[in-house]
Amino acid sequence: MPSIDLGPYTSTEGYQRALSLDAEDPLSEFRSHYVHADPDLIYLDGNSLGRMPIDAPSLVNEVVESQWSDRLIRSWNEGWWELQLRLGDLIAPLVGAGEGEVIVSDSTSVNLYKLAHAAVTARPGKTKIVTDDLNFPTDIYVLEGIVKQLDVELVIVESDGLVGPLESLTKAIDKDTALVTLSHTVFKSGYTYDLVQVGEMAHDVGALVLWDLSHSVGAVPIDLQASNADLAVGCTYKYLNGGPGAPAFLYVRKPLQETLSNPITAWWGHAEPFEFDLSFKPIKGIRQFHTGTMPILSLAAAESGVSDVRKAGMSRIRAKSELLSGFFIEQYEEHLEPLGFGLASPRSVGLRGSHISLSHVSGWPINRALIEVGQVIPDFRMPDNLRFGLSPLYNSFLDVHTALQRLRAIVESDIHSAFTDATATVT
Repeated sequence: MPSIDLGPYTSTEGYQRALSLDAEDPLSEFRSHYVHADPDLIYLDGNSLGRMPIDAPSLVNEVVESQWSDRLIRSWNEGWWELQLRLGDLIAPLVGAGEGEVIVSDSTSVNLYKLAHAAVTARPGKTKIVTDDLNFPTDIYVLEGIVKQLDVELVIVESDGLVGPLESLTKAIDKDTALVTLSHTVFKSGYTYDLVQVGEMAHDVGALVLWDLSHSVGAVPIDLQASNADLAVGCTYKYLNGGPGAPAFLYVRKPLQETLSNPITAWWGHAEPFEFDLSFKPIKGIRQFHTGTMPILSLAAAESGVSDVRKAGMSRIRAKSELLSGFFIEQYEEHLEPLGFGLASPRSVGLRGSHISLSHVSGWPINRALIEVGQVIPDFRMPDNLRFGLSPLYNSFLDVHTALQRLRAIVESDIHSAFTDATATVT
């Protein structure tokens, strides 16, 4: 197999520009808040799983060594029982929500099911759920299950594969629509919807809106209250750096908490769970949308990443994200476009989140070569997309420059041809 020079490519103008941008970066101090076990590895997959905050192990150890080990079941009365509410209120400002409107609960898919089912049930006589083909496939699967249960129609609006099909959505959202549900930032291209624009489309016909914030929370400014959003779900393990499989969160606008009903009634949403009454009585407020017992160790691990995003501030995070992605596209145009790569994300910074997709006919073997030889970790989405997640808290401009130079070297040296038959369960 050909060798590859993994140096920083200091002879390029882009290298000097990267150093200059890093020197001016007001968020540079946050890079040291995250574990970098291999200093030569460039991690550009924070849109799938964020790096581990250095404080996360101590938070988990506190639960294991002091609370679970020493206090045992008494810990439920010493903070565990309210932990998901406290973490929900910590997340709330990041999505433009108020106190008591966000709760950490279950997984994103379970939360989506609960809120979508509740929304459709609350709009009797309306027969449609509207989404688009840019939505995360799991969201579509959940919606397909709901339409079978509630005898409503799922309308999946076709797009060009890159940007939201606004004109077609306008036509599809009509008086029969009960719910409009979309990914705020779509998982492949990074296209980001205007919350207000879509909300007005839905509310004009009496429909509710449910957003999946998984690929935007912690990287893109979100204001659910100002946009009059009804419902939202999101995960904590991407740009919030909560750890693998960390619990998700959900948002329900305060007035709707009195009118919507959780379809998965379980003991953590009960008004008096320790009465052990055989009849379910929902608690008032956001907690009624909770279901099963929370994984306390995972909750503890998630707090550090959320706190870091709060400290950095979404305005500064977004400003750096825009600069990072702009620099990425500049380097792509100069070094990768001539090699057959295509830009599979919007060029306009106002239309994209914090990840960028590149397409290439040999995308899969290039992806494997970049990971195995180039010491750069992106991810891959069928059929030809290499996704690069730019996490402003720990990714530098030099990361971007060096990663793309290594990518260029791999393709120019034809190293990827050795990975044509490479396989991996998780791509």
